[in-house]
Amino acid sequence: MTELLFRDDPYLTSCPATVVAINDRGGVVLDRTVFYPTGGGQPGDKGVLRASDGAEIRIATAVKGAAADEVVHVPDEGQDLPAVGAAVVAEIDWPNRHRLMRMHTCLHLLSAVLDYPVTGGQIGPDKSRLDFDIPEAGLDKAEITARLNAIIAEDHPVSSRWITDQELAQAPDLVKTMSVKPPTGAGHVRLIEVAGLDLQPCGGTHVGRTGEIGPVEVRKIEKKGRHNRRVVVSLIDGV
Repeated sequence: MTELLFRDDPYLTSCPATVVAINDRGGVVLDRTVFYPTGGGQPGDKGVLRASDGAEIRIATAVKGAAADEVVHVPDEGQDLPAVGAAVVAEIDWPNRHRLMRMHTCLHLLSAVLDYPVTGGQIGPDKSRLDFDIPEAGLDKAEITARLNAIIAEDHPVSSRWITDQELAQAPDLVKTMSVKPPTGAGHVRLIEVAGLDLQPCGGTHVGRTGEIGPVEVRKIEKKGRHNRRVVVSLIDGV
């Protein structure tokens, strides 16, 4: 297992760690990490592992390992790998992570504004999307944009807490996603709450208040089948 520091503090940008394994593909496993691994539509973090002599190993992404709560740090090709037992400092690309946190939290707001089952989603640093099960619904980009920005400006606090698998089973309405179910079996599930607006299982990283997201714009609404509508949202300061 890897100690997942980002779960308790998504603003932590670096941490000391020890290399516990190098897998058969050259991925680096640490005893603890600030790197979020790809999952739930959110890309894995990129950054560096810095050795005690100052040498840096560039990390292209992080993914989930075979074991529970194991994070594999995937290096760029052609680099020397650290030895098992080596001490390193793991440091994420914070500007990229922060944009993902803003976008991920924005999608939670979008799922509150559009109260329909979610059939898919993808998070990017500049634009993201959710797909909704909406039969022949008319959606207005300007109206959704205005509602999102109003909620963002209200600066609602965003927090996390844990419930048991049994509590989740007794509250199935908490799960909005049809295609991706929250991981169960570990005995507990993490909830993300936007105060007064949204509560759902999620393992991703989020900002502490909605005001931190900044202005957004619904750029596109696409029809993806009889019932699927894709809503694409961008940070206004993005490309």
